[in-house]
Amino acid sequence: MDSNIIQTLGDSLYQALRSNSVIDPITNQYPDMTIEDAYAVQKRMIDRRVQDGEVIVGKKIGVTSRAVMNMLGVYQPDFGYMMDRMIVNEGESIAMSTLIQPKAEGEIAFLLKKDLMGPGLSNADILAATECVIPCFEIVDSRIRDWKIKIQDTVADNASCGVFVLGDSAVSPRKVDLSTCGMVLEKNGEIIATGSGAAAMGSPVNAITWLANTLGRLGVPLKAGEVVLSGALAAMFPCAAGDNFRVSIGGIGACSVRFE
Repeated sequence: MDSNIIQTLGDSLYQALRSNSVIDPITNQYPDMTIEDAYAVQKRMIDRRVQDGEVIVGKKIGVTSRAVMNMLGVYQPDFGYMMDRMIVNEGESIAMSTLIQPKAEGEIAFLLKKDLMGPGLSNADILAATECVIPCFEIVDSRIRDWKIKIQDTVADNASCGVFVLGDSAVSPRKVDLSTCGMVLEKNGEIIATGSGAAAMGSPVNAITWLANTLGRLGVPLKAGEVVLSGALAAMFPCAAGDNFRVSIGGIGACSVRFE
């Protein structure tokens, strides 16, 4: 894809982010767009955010669970960048006016204490580099109209990142079975989904290993101090003003968020 087109698309997504507006699916206009093209568009969008003073604080893996794959019709994982302005503190409310068409996902976040540079990394390397795991909400959001996305659309749109919320509890990854730990997701006091760590590519650790090795092939490290979101453990659910969400993950803790 021509570099001028990549720049224009990245700028369009950046402007959509800043104006809380949507654009038509990129793949409608560019049906031959490759995933490599889409990551180049994503990089342009992220570069614009960094130029605007934002700081990269971590990475995320998207489309890891079968439930989300089926909802979106996207059947492979992707990654995006977490920025400092995406952070929402536990228990804070999120103004719907700051988002476009948000959906909530319950996840496990990894806080790294060592740099990781793939490829060739194993799950043991990931665990050795992890300070702790934390219950987390990722509030995904799409700058693509009506979530009509193919894999190239969501990749270009920074893996549909919105904001994220980290819970107040953190435990060593060695003290919990990350494959079998159960998750309960509640909305306004009612259980709306259950899942387990295995929903994220068989284990959240598998997901982080995939990410570290995928980024490594691109020359991008995971860095000490970064937060890495390992993917949804169940389906994602639309958010509206007045909604309260809570996710509880066995052996790790809970996280809550509300919308206004």
